[in-house]
Amino acid sequence: MTAELNRKLGSQDILWNLNDLYASISEAEIDKDIAFCEKEAQELNNSFSGKLTGIADKALLDLVTRLEKLEALLGKVSTYAYLNFATQTKNAEAAAFLQKIREAMSRIGKYTVFFELEWNKLPAEKTDKLLQSKTLQKYRHYLKSMRRYAPHQLSQPEETLLIEKAPVGRSSWNSLFDKVMGHLKFGEAGRTEEEVLSDLYHAKRETRRKAAEELTEGLQSQLHILTHIFNTILADKMIDDRLRKYDSWVDTMNLYNELEDKTVGVLVECVTGRYDIPQRYYRIKRQLLDVPEIFDYDRYAPIPHLPDQLISWQDSKSMVIHAFRDFSSKMAEIASFFFDRQWIHAPILEGKRGGAFAHPCVPDVHPYVMVNYTGNLRDVSTVAHELGHGVHQYLAAEQGYYNSGTTLVLAETASVFGELLVFNSQLEKLTDAAQRKAFICQKLESIFATVFRQISMNRFEDRIHNARRDKGELSSDDLSKFWLKTQQTMFGDSVTITDQYKIWWSYIPHFLSSPGYVYSYAFGELLVLALYKIFQEEKDAFVPKYLRLLQSGGKATPYELLEPFIGSGF
Repeated sequence: MTAELNRKLGSQDILWNLNDLYASISEAEIDKDIAFCEKEAQELNNSFSGKLTGIADKALLDLVTRLEKLEALLGKVSTYAYLNFATQTKNAEAAAFLQKIREAMSRIGKYTVFFELEWNKLPAEKTDKLLQSKTLQKYRHYLKSMRRYAPHQLSQPEETLLIEKAPVGRSSWNSLFDKVMGHLKFGEAGRTEEEVLSDLYHAKRETRRKAAEELTEGLQSQLHILTHIFNTILADKMIDDRLRKYDSWVDTMNLYNELEDKTVGVLVECVTGRYDIPQRYYRIKRQLLDVPEIFDYDRYAPIPHLPDQLISWQDSKSMVIHAFRDFSSKMAEIASFFFDRQWIHAPILEGKRGGAFAHPCVPDVHPYVMVNYTGNLRDVSTVAHELGHGVHQYLAAEQGYYNSGTTLVLAETASVFGELLVFNSQLEKLTDAAQRKAFICQKLESIFATVFRQISMNRFEDRIHNARRDKGELSSDDLSKFWLKTQQTMFGDSVTITDQYKIWWSYIPHFLSSPGYVYSYAFGELLVLALYKIFQEEKDAFVPKYLRLLQSGGKATPYELLEPFIGSGF
């Protein structure tokens, strides 16, 4: 069934070419690069460890430049290992290679950990003087922002020990999660996760109901393992936060995003305070669908007259490139690279991890995008979303390895903006009033999923992290209780939650790989709506400002980068 769908969509040969990184896991260049990094790390440790107190600006520049080169090379190797694994989670060799690279990075990291520890211990008057030097201008934000972690760092022996143990820590449990989900088969036909989830958008209610049942049965078969993975990662974060003296489970994410706690608090408060918006919508949707009640598996049911034809991969490409070109020829040109140069992996394959992502790779190469393309309108939006990331990552690469990485809240801005461009482009082509209404409803549901649902999932995370800390290990029923409570609070009486929905927390990878991540989606969506309003007012004058934002990468805080658009009051 999967192969037939890929063939029908023309996506069967849309496979990324990882040769821009390495030709194979056995390529000699990989071992050569790891050996260089290991030797360089030891030399840097010998030359600079314990000597930062009296370091001059030029010596510091030399140290940071060499560290950046080393970490970029390690990033290239680790990116290749992960991308190679992501499309073949059942392949033992791919999994072993990924683990091998993680262990090598841990081995090398113990030699370079001295820098952040010693830099953060320097007195403010010393670092302030160094940061005023023109010599260090390129790395000013990087070095300044690093010091925000100073109150939470441990001693060098402790940090070294944690680095040594990292390969068997959280990343290993995330790999187990990917393997479990990659091996899972759903229903009698043995379908993949992506195929089953796609059916939740089907026009026929029985198809949606059956998909929900199959998803639940599949997850239930592995629930004991998934529950253990969740508990282990919750405990790992609990211990790490306690050792580093973080007051709240979400502090690390706020710090990473360079956001003040009050900014995130206001976001959560404002969104949860308007749960009446999705509730009102679903009551209207019940009327549009002409059903007595909406069940959880009906949430994404298409409104009557929504175009439901399969969209080929080639047509999806045309839609995205056309929409991007109408906004900016530069954006369209960069997005075309992904299609034309084999930077995308699109088909549904057995063992391929679910979902979609864009990986920035390293500045000297280029980003890669992975999707599981099933040919519906939602998947076109997903392609636009990930290419929004990809364009952002490509443009930001000019900042170098240390300054190209953006905080999650701004990274999600670029992706959601890409979605909105494609939506408006498609909407313009629809002239039938009923089709336009259905298409707008579909977009509203996407916005609700990005804003309200992600914040409801943030509230779920808040419950489970605090409960794990207060009460100890959580059962599947405990996790399900928190899931149902936070979901029901969002839906109110507008959606009937079935019993099978209670374990659907167990397939969401963000809870495990990046605790606290999900509020970034809501932040990005709301910010994009504000930015798009500015675009409508400023027209062409907005475009270069937006591209400069993407090109800036992470060279400043979100507050500073957004000031040209919304002033300093943010």
